[in-house]
Amino acid sequence: MRPESLQFLKDLIDTPSPAGGEYLGQKLWLDYVRPWADEVRTDAYGNALAILNPAGRPKILVCGHVDEIGFQVQYVDEEGFIYFQPVGGSDPALARGQRVYIHHDGEEVLGVIGSLAIHMQERDKKPEIPQWHELFIDIGARNRQEALQRIRIGDLITYVDRFEPLTGDIWVGRACDNRVGSFVAAEVLRLCMERRDSLWACVVAASTIQEENGLYGAKMIAYSVGPDAAIVIDVGHATDIPIANKKKFGEIRLGAGPILSRGSANHPGLVERLQRIAEEHQIPFQWNVDPRRTGTDADAIFTERGGIPTVSIGIPNRYMHSPVEAVHLGDIERAAEWIQAFLMALDPKTEFRVTL
Repeated sequence: MRPESLQFLKDLIDTPSPAGGEYLGQKLWLDYVRPWADEVRTDAYGNALAILNPAGRPKILVCGHVDEIGFQVQYVDEEGFIYFQPVGGSDPALARGQRVYIHHDGEEVLGVIGSLAIHMQERDKKPEIPQWHELFIDIGARNRQEALQRIRIGDLITYVDRFEPLTGDIWVGRACDNRVGSFVAAEVLRLCMERRDSLWACVVAASTIQEENGLYGAKMIAYSVGPDAAIVIDVGHATDIPIANKKKFGEIRLGAGPILSRGSANHPGLVERLQRIAEEHQIPFQWNVDPRRTGTDADAIFTERGGIPTVSIGIPNRYMHSPVEAVHLGDIERAAEWIQAFLMALDPKTEFRVTL
């Protein structure tokens, strides 16, 4: 990966942007894409759009969501301990003993999620997964009044972990889901700009908000943009670990290429065209299935405006929705190259319809 792109990816993943508070990540994303776009804009809730060749046809939306899972302050007790609720699908079994930042008025307030020392636990009882309301954050405050001088009800919270190399091209970090998707959307725009003289399509790259809360941002931009087709980039479960059930979740490996799925929102014509492009350009990819839903922004987009042809491309990700999500840089690069090749092969007469 070129150094400038890798630095942007690292900065993007390290920038806290929990669902409902994505503004820092969106500002970084817009600053990066601005040189590659004819037009950039945001909407009322903070979705970010960058448009290349606005008069072109067909109009293709390429998007990934920028928000991450996190937490939100709900209550502070008299001793100054902070209780919270999850934002998105966090795992309470992973929370105890973790460092967190509470984001308050532009500052990061360090806290720790309390855990009872093993010496004080009743060892004859089977450990139970805690309920969210049983967990608390310690910021070192002496009482409620002192805590509320540093944070307030509703402040968003993220894990502290940063994006760094595990080994070679495998990197690990807190919010790969789905900064890698919004990164790919930006890189697709950059790659298309390099060949804009041969580009017929209008490319609308988007970094969407609040996917983890309910695919809300994607629904907004699907309606406002009204694309002829949409490509959604998100993460997919890598199952190349000892505890993953391949019979249940399929076989997906880090470094073996991005994921193309069949079923549900994935439009058959788009799937077939992407398969053909990958084979023509010798881009490795992996197959998976979405029998009922993709679990991505594609689910919100494809039903808008009477039906928008949509496909979801996945970046293999180990340990999703944890502080140690692992991805392979090669899979991310190949996804951007694949989508760019798809876009460059379009012409104004291209249609996306199921033939009956």
